Formats: sequence, C-alpha cells, structure tokens
Amino acid sequence: MRILHVFRSPVGGLFRHVCDLARGQHEMGHDIGIFCDSGEGGEFAARMLKRVEPHCHLGIHRSPIPRQPGLGDLSGAGLVRRVAEKIRPDVIHCHGAKGGLYGRLAAWKLGIPSTYTPHNGSLAYDWSTPAGATYLSVERFLRRIGSGLSFVCKYERDLFDKKIGVAGKPHVIVYNGVWPDEFKEPVLQPNASDFLALGEIRKVKGLDVLIRALARFPSATLTIVGDGPDKTAQQGLARELGLAGRVHFPGVMPAAEALTAGRIMVLSSHKEAFPYVVIEAGAARKPLVATAVGGVPEIVPETLLCPPGSIDALYAKMKAQLERDPEMQAANTLFFKNVSERCNAMNMCKDITQFYSSLSNTSSG
Repeated sequence: MRILHVFRSPVGGLFRHVCDLARGQHEMGHDIGIFCDSGEGGEFAARMLKRVEPHCHLGIHRSPIPRQPGLGDLSGAGLVRRVAEKIRPDVIHCHGAKGGLYGRLAAWKLGIPSTYTPHNGSLAYDWSTPAGATYLSVERFLRRIGSGLSFVCKYERDLFDKKIGVAGKPHVIVYNGVWPDEFKEPVLQPNASDFLALGEIRKVKGLDVLIRALARFPSATLTIVGDGPDKTAQQGLARELGLAGRVHFPGVMPAAEALTAGRIMVLSSHKEAFPYVVIEAGAARKPLVATAVGGVPEIVPETLLCPPGSIDALYAKMKAQLERDPEMQAANTLFFKNVSERCNAMNMCKDITQFYSSLSNTSSG
C-alpha cells in the first residue's frame, strides 16, 4: 500500500504519531510519504524528519502552511494534490485541522480514499464563537467528502460526534502507542528535579497553575522541557514567585532524554486529546499527576487525576506523590499496567493500516 500522511506542524504529539506510523507501516512493507509545513519546528523537526526519512520511500515534502485560515489554503491543497499525483498514494491520512483540509480536498479531487485524525485541532473551538463556527463549519463540510475517521481515544470520537457529527462515517478508535524499547525505567540525571513537565509551552497546558502549585512547597523543584509562545511568560511567573532557582527551562529535547530530568511527571493541561507524554511516562514507570482532560481518564486511574485549573487540587496530588502515599503508589502500578497492555505502537500501526484497507472501496466523494 502507498500511504501519504499530511499535516501542518512537525512538532508535538501529532508529529510523533505520524513518525510512529511511518516507521511501523514501513516495517509492515508499505511505502510511506509525508507532506508538512516547512516553516515550523526548527532544528529539532529537521532532525526528526531526517530520522524518519529512511521509512519514507515516497519522500518527505515540505511547503509553507499558514496556521490561520486564508486564501493560501486553496493553493496549499493544490500542492498536496500535485504531490499525490506524482507519488500515487492508495490512501491519504490527514492529521490535524490543516492536514484534514489539504489532504481531504486533494483525495476528493483525485478520487482516492482518505481518513482524518483530528488530534484535537478544530475540536478545541466551540460553535458559540465566530472562529469556532467557521472552523467547525469547514469540518462539517469536509466530513462529507472524506472516506473515514480515525480517533486516538474515545473522548476524541465523542467530541467530534457532538460538535460535528460522525453521521455514519466509517471510523475507528486506536490509542497512541510506544515502542518496546521505551518500556524501561530511565536512569535519572544527578540533578533531576522533583517534578517534570514535558510539551509545548502555551496557555492551554496550564503551566501557570503548575508553577503556582510548586510555590506552595518549601523547596521542591520543577523542570519544564519544551518551547512555545508562552515560555517567556512562564519564566516571568517563576521569577515573580521567587522560584527562579527552582524552575528550570532547558528547552526542547527528545522525550527519552527529558524523562531523565525529573522524578514525577505532571500534566497540568486545561485541554488535551490523548497526550503522548502520559503514555511515555507510563512506559518509563514514572509516577504521574494529571488533570482529568480529554482521553487521559481512559488510561490513568482516578486516584492520579485532578480537575484542570485548580491549584489546590494539583498541589494535593503532587504532595501525595512526593510523599509516596500508598494509595498513589498502588494507582501508579495500575497506570503502568494499563499503558503496557493498551498502548503498543506496532499494534497502533497495524490497526490503523487495516482500517485503510476497509476504505479501499469507499468513494471520497
């Protein structure tokens, strides 16, 4: 099978998802191509794409893709169509809002199957706002021309159905996965922090809540790995609270390296779909505190969860983990077991590829 993955930004969990699919599908004997933005991700994205390049016999194609919608999206969809005409994919897998727009339009024009994975994307918006009404109206139209839908968790499927409507469209729910070599407890750095946060640094990640919760500890430390538009603001908040020496921002690094930088993983997000950082922590047998958002409760025991936005609740869970509370320890064990049983990367690749096959006789129109 010849498979083209289309998405916008080569950063974050969506990018990892595509890289894992490229690796796994290539190992299964399929030919893989990638189309993504050329303007974001910097050197880290370039290194990751170089690493996945041997799995992409149909090439890695990059072109500027604007974050905001505009007239340029029509030419962007045309670029994907021309790439697809050249490499002749049997299916286009569209990821995220822009990937979903470009890829489904291209597949529709060429008369080939497509499937779409939202990765939250437009689902983060509501119909009650002008921007949300625009994005979700486009999603509702594109649902009509796409062949199928692939979701990373039950929460994402249910949210899509509520806001846009599955409407009988073929779909599948397949959890993100990690590879066998990731199921090991990393050796911590000598100066590892008590707590660790990993991901893009932006408001929706709730890092201000995390930093304020940390301020209630007399001496606990935190490492925030990643970069993003809110980094300067979070560094300023840490200084304002007198935590400059206790909150560290080392920048972007591979997850395997980041997992050595802290003892307890904290996810403080206000919204998520099914974040890789959670299953990466579980594979590494790292204690976790997380907000009960998106599909997180589908894999993380309730004992480890707290409501988003609550400094009090987050602090209480962090304190219990730091003090090795027996109930938290038991929940950690169950969490590790859930990840090992339900989040296998190769199974993810096989299940999604099998879904493509079920679309082979489905019209994109």
